[in-house]
Amino acid sequence: IYDNVHLPQGYYITYGGQFESQKSASRLILILSMFSLLGIFLVLYSHFKSPVIVLQIMLNIPLALIGSVVAVILTGGTFSVASMVGFITLTGIASRNGIMMISHYIHLVQHEGEQFNKKMIIRGSLERLVPVLMTALVAALALIPLTLSKDAPGKEILYPVATVILGGLLSSTLLDMIVTPVVFHLFGEKALKKYLENQNKKE
Repeated sequence: IYDNVHLPQGYYITYGGQFESQKSASRLILILSMFSLLGIFLVLYSHFKSPVIVLQIMLNIPLALIGSVVAVILTGGTFSVASMVGFITLTGIASRNGIMMISHYIHLVQHEGEQFNKKMIIRGSLERLVPVLMTALVAALALIPLTLSKDAPGKEILYPVATVILGGLLSSTLLDMIVTPVVFHLFGEKALKKYLENQNKKE
C-alpha cells in the first residue's frame, strides 16, 4: 500500500491511537500467555513429577481452543484483545478438567487397588463425568447472559470474553470425556508407574 503513496522527503506514515494500542496490548498478552502456560506446566510438574502426565493434562487446552475459535467465527466476531483475555482464562479452566480426570485415575490405582486397564479408565471416567459436567454447566450458565444482546451498553468487552470461554467450555468438556481417557490409556501407563514409585519412595 505504501508503494502507491508518494510522500515528500522527510515525511513518513505511522499508525497511532486505538490501532497502536491494540497492537501493543496484543503483543503483551501473547507474552503473558506464554508465561501462563509455562506457569501451569511448572505447577503441575511440581506435583506429578512427570512431564508426560502434565502434557496429557494440558492437552485439554488445544481442545478448548477449538471450541473458542468456532464460537468466535459463528458469532461473526473478530479476534480482539478481549478475545485473547478469554483464551488465557480458558487455559486454567481446561487444565482443571484434565486434572480432575487424571488425578482420579491415579487415585484408583494408588488407593483402591485398580489395575491399569480399560476397566479402570472406564470407571474413572464415569465417576468423574458428573463433577466435570456440573462445574462446566455452572460456569456456562453464568456466561450465557453475557452472550445475549451483544450490542447492549457495557457488553463491548464482556461479550467477546464470554463467547470465547463458553465455546471453549463446550468443546473441552465434550472432548475431554473422549480424548483424555484414550490418550491416558495409550501413553499413561509408564508415567503412572514412575509417579507411584516416587510416591512410595517418599513414604
